[in-house]
Amino acid sequence: MKRVLLIIAIVMSVFSIWAQSTGGKEFWLTFGQNGSGSYLVVNLQIRIVSGNDPTAGTIYFTNLGTEVHFNIGAHEVFTYRLDYPEDKGERQSVYNTTMGVSNRSIRITSEEPVTVYALNQRGFSADATNILPVKALDVDYYQISYTPFSVDAYAVVAIKDNTNLYHNKVWEETLDAGEVYYRTSSDDMTGSHITADNPVAFFAVTRTVQIPADYEATDCLFQQLAPINTWGQAFFVPVSHLAKDRVRIVASQDGTTITQTDGTFIYSSSGTYTIDAGEYIELETLLTNNGCYIDADKPVGVCTYLVGAKYNGMNISDPAQCWLPAIEQTVTEALIAPFAPTGGTALNAHYALVVTPTVTQENTKVSIGGAPPASLSGGSWIDNTASGMSFYTMPLADETASYYFTNDAGLIILCYGTGPAESYYYLAYSAMRDLQAAFYANDIHYQDLENNPICENVIEFRAETENMGVEVVSLEWYIDGVEYLPAHNQETWSKTFAIG
Repeated sequence: MKRVLLIIAIVMSVFSIWAQSTGGKEFWLTFGQNGSGSYLVVNLQIRIVSGNDPTAGTIYFTNLGTEVHFNIGAHEVFTYRLDYPEDKGERQSVYNTTMGVSNRSIRITSEEPVTVYALNQRGFSADATNILPVKALDVDYYQISYTPFSVDAYAVVAIKDNTNLYHNKVWEETLDAGEVYYRTSSDDMTGSHITADNPVAFFAVTRTVQIPADYEATDCLFQQLAPINTWGQAFFVPVSHLAKDRVRIVASQDGTTITQTDGTFIYSSSGTYTIDAGEYIELETLLTNNGCYIDADKPVGVCTYLVGAKYNGMNISDPAQCWLPAIEQTVTEALIAPFAPTGGTALNAHYALVVTPTVTQENTKVSIGGAPPASLSGGSWIDNTASGMSFYTMPLADETASYYFTNDAGLIILCYGTGPAESYYYLAYSAMRDLQAAFYANDIHYQDLENNPICENVIEFRAETENMGVEVVSLEWYIDGVEYLPAHNQETWSKTFAIG
């Protein structure tokens, strides 16, 4: 095992640390091929949701060198359909069909924090994703997709010049900011290890899949995946109203033992499984079991999937993929918006899956389009005893409005949409905290300190190194750039600070 010296720096003067979540001010994205369709048959859509303040920003097309300006009022939604109402070359400039390097990317910037989503849709084939802000990106990823019906693919967007990219430790390409590496394979690339020497944005963009394999009905997958430093160990998997979903779990370290409760491992009746780095297991979750609880002794990456219409027996929906954050990544507020598909689409129902601790579920409120907060409506809470978590399937009836959810005990929001032989599924809002090597001040994660000022004079600091996958042989703490010697090699210590 690798041995390291861990250095933790604390800026006590201002605690100027960004809160890490799926919202932000700068984003990069690209699109993969949807089935065998060309750019001429797809509907590519971007949705931007503003927070408590109005904001302005730009959508910049790297390939074209053009930009679109937007202005959004507080708690409003801006929808941009590429090449609408006339063809301006935007879809072609971001739509990847051939393996290799291009500059088919989009950069979105905003003066105030926003959340961003993207939709890749054509007749009977769609999927959507949240777009992670630059501040949540990192250098270490694993591909998580599904057995391809035709072609598996991923896309990497560089955000800095001279970014070296590696696939399973083999050098692939050197990219400049805005360039995209699009890789395809006839094999399932789940478990492939993609690394870079600068932070990058990583997207699973499988052209067509059947879920489960060999069940009629194919669809594309489109989901931005989170870097390994955000992976956790405890997960609650809610289930869509379609009654049964699939889950894939990928290990980041050798000898990872995974235990699940209320689900079923595919091809195994055991409730526990041990896998090595880059290996994965699959399980099925049922609505009748009230979701599934997953516990791992090392960090894992998890995606949950909608299955094909023939398999769920309801003759609606199709395969779709959603990144599932660990329970450690809950937030106290979440701002989202459903999609408003247009043109040749079968999507006609949209839902939010709201996940929160069972004991405080009734404290969950939602403000729709800036209206006063109210209790959730249109569904009911479903409790999972093993995890202590509950979920609520809430219809999103107003496709043009923002939805602002709050719960001081924490929540995670997933969203999905369905129609005859068509669906999408994506992470709508969560935290994106660094869980590998973090420190806490009075039990507040260091990346949450911006929104949680500490008023006490006595502050207890705690280092968290369990998720690092390395042996820490020495631990140093620095306050305003100066090592604090009394805390040398101490995982937990406290200090009394002067008022102010």
